[in-house]
Amino acid sequence: MKIPAPVVRLIATLLLACCASIPAFGQNPRLQIKNLDKLSKKASEVVDVTLDESMLKLASKFMAEDKDEDDAEAREIVKDLKGVYVKSFEFEKEGEYSEEDVEAIRSQLAAPGWTRVVGVRSKHDGDNAEVYLMTDSNTRNILGLAIIAADPENLTVVNLVGPIDIEKLSALEGKMGIPRMGLDKEKGKPSQKQAASHDEKK
Repeated sequence: MKIPAPVVRLIATLLLACCASIPAFGQNPRLQIKNLDKLSKKASEVVDVTLDESMLKLASKFMAEDKDEDDAEAREIVKDLKGVYVKSFEFEKEGEYSEEDVEAIRSQLAAPGWTRVVGVRSKHDGDNAEVYLMTDSNTRNILGLAIIAADPENLTVVNLVGPIDIEKLSALEGKMGIPRMGLDKEKGKPSQKQAASHDEKK
């Protein structure tokens, strides 16, 4: 699911504004998302990523062999992460997942320590995007991030566990199952290609 460019800009702005001002209370940033596995039978396309710290270290080694600048930035983020967990489903028709499926994830993010920093909902086309952060109350460092992106025929949940540099987060787009949000690496703006696509739809 492609997130509209105005929403992308809003997410980038609010993330940067909020990442240093959210308290945490020693909660575990790892979400339980296995309840979504049942959707695999209904989906036409499934992305399921489960990478713990040891697997991420291995992934980082493979990235080190690539001289690509984007991979170098991604490697800098990955080396400090404790886990990357992604469930993404694409369906051929609407109604294949329920609000209860999403609420099972959202209820975990209502626990102390998590704060929703972005919430965008469109009644017109049913596109929803939510971003949550958990930070350390003493150091203000980000301990975890969660993204819920949904529309009538798509559902994606991303959970990153460990210290995260929000300004460099775009380097992980399209890698390890993390969906592309179209953010420029430096300024958090949609890429030229996505922006052009958005303009064509106007």
